[in-house]
Amino acid sequence: MEKGEGKNETYITQLILLGFGNHAELQPLLFLLFLVIYTVTMAGNILIIALVVADQHLHIPMYFFLGNLSCLETCYSSTILPRLLASLLTGDRNIFVTGCITQFYFLSLFVGVECYLLALMSYDRYLAICKPLHYAALMNGRICLKLAAVSWMSGFMATAIITCLMSQLHFCGPNEINHFFCDFTPVIKLSCSDTSLITLVSFTLSSIYTLPPFLLTLASYSCIISTILRILSTTGRRKAFSTCSSHLFVVTIYYGTLIIVYMLPDTDTLRDFNKVFSLFYTVLTPLANPLIYSLRNKEVKVALRKVINKCMELIEIEK
Repeated sequence: MEKGEGKNETYITQLILLGFGNHAELQPLLFLLFLVIYTVTMAGNILIIALVVADQHLHIPMYFFLGNLSCLETCYSSTILPRLLASLLTGDRNIFVTGCITQFYFLSLFVGVECYLLALMSYDRYLAICKPLHYAALMNGRICLKLAAVSWMSGFMATAIITCLMSQLHFCGPNEINHFFCDFTPVIKLSCSDTSLITLVSFTLSSIYTLPPFLLTLASYSCIISTILRILSTTGRRKAFSTCSSHLFVVTIYYGTLIIVYMLPDTDTLRDFNKVFSLFYTVLTPLANPLIYSLRNKEVKVALRKVINKCMELIEIEK
């Protein structure tokens, strides 16, 4: 606790993340479940990054953006799951206000950047399928690097503005957040300061930062599906769709859960459902991405097979 200057108010310095309730018998099971998820997520995404960097055949725009996405998912999971695992293991749910704001900053950053990376991957597939003759000129290495850099830098700047405003808020009580991470609405509701400015700024920046990539993704896949349907041969349609089906699946899950969590009204009835749906885009999507892309992409499977063969050869040589 700390005293407010010139006032009799006592400001809270710690918050409590309620997580998934007080069911003691479920804590060990949840700990093991999230530990497995975190281990597989980290291993899968780091493997994707390593393959994209090491294999020359994957040095193309599609896999450059996939490498960026895997890097982001690694950071994303590390922002939430270690804190959640520690809480489940020790039972300590307290988090400092500064720590909560820091977690919110990185989560907001990664959500925004992921929207742009998914949009860039959609646009890349649009150019490859709908504009194949112009693909090499419109999506070369230099352009890809610039697009990725703009995605990350704009994310840093937009999130920094909201975080600076949040750091100026005071919290007087209650101090319980009915969530497993520090999300915007649950944190703002606990503040005893005027939140009208930060709410307006957050809504404006969120609209500017997430609506354009969503519309670009929607437009890209509308054009892709329209082009695929005009292909006469069944084999050609299947081949064209196979190049983007895995990405379309990821986009659908990601945006679908985001819309459910942030567009539906925040009521007591829906709050627990929102917590469950939040698991999809914060925990399960980073887990699913490497599995989906590695299982459905021939190039990734070929690169992985090469790595496994090299490892087997090294083992044989050592014997």
